[in-house]
Amino acid sequence: MALMNPLVTDFQTVQEKVDCLKSEAKAFYFQVLLSQYACPDCEAPLTMTGISECECENGHRFDPTLQFQRSSCCRARLARRTYHFVCSKCGQITPSRFLFDERLFDADYFREHMREYRSRARARKEELRRLLAESRSNAWLLSEELSLERIPDFTLALDQFIGSTSYFHDPLPLESDESFDMEAYRAHILGDLGWSALLFSDIGRLADHPRRDAVWRFITLLFMEQDRVVNLSQSGDDILIERVWHETDRKRQGVLG
Repeated sequence: MALMNPLVTDFQTVQEKVDCLKSEAKAFYFQVLLSQYACPDCEAPLTMTGISECECENGHRFDPTLQFQRSSCCRARLARRTYHFVCSKCGQITPSRFLFDERLFDADYFREHMREYRSRARARKEELRRLLAESRSNAWLLSEELSLERIPDFTLALDQFIGSTSYFHDPLPLESDESFDMEAYRAHILGDLGWSALLFSDIGRLADHPRRDAVWRFITLLFMEQDRVVNLSQSGDDILIERVWHETDRKRQGVLG
């Protein structure tokens, strides 16, 4: 049988006596404090029943800090906040005489302000969505076939941007009997990309000529980025392609997973 440490036993006894003395001092403090006041409804004596809460013998219950105390700065009524009382005029924190060693926590005030905060956050989010929707350009519908030759030096700029000269050693003119099928390239790119990220140079070719195929891939990607299907970013001498996730995509992946 283990022996109890006398120091621990004595400490527990001292702690119990301190708690008892504290409770009696608290009761005496409120008894003296409330002896100066009476119930505003029936003038009956008051007794503390909770944290900044008192009750008369007829059952009237209220907050004595709000009822009897005034701020030292403006001599105005006090108002509750989440953890303290403040002057109702200037907002300065005012310690309550009707708190002994407790800390005020107004759960109702906290819930109301959290509700207002969430409501304002939702309103800001909706406003941001509206502004973003209004800032988007309208859909661009092609009325005629694309012709790169109409833009001076455009193909040369494309070559430099996608680094075609670094891995295409035999650049040829774009003229060809092959026609540009953007939908076919779009499906091809999405098939290679899947739901991950991919470098531009890793996408398989559809056209026979490498330079023409690279240009058509790049043009398709520009339109896909405009449609918010992919995000494009520079990655050294290459282009990183990332799939844009939408809520429907996430739900579909969750079902498939």
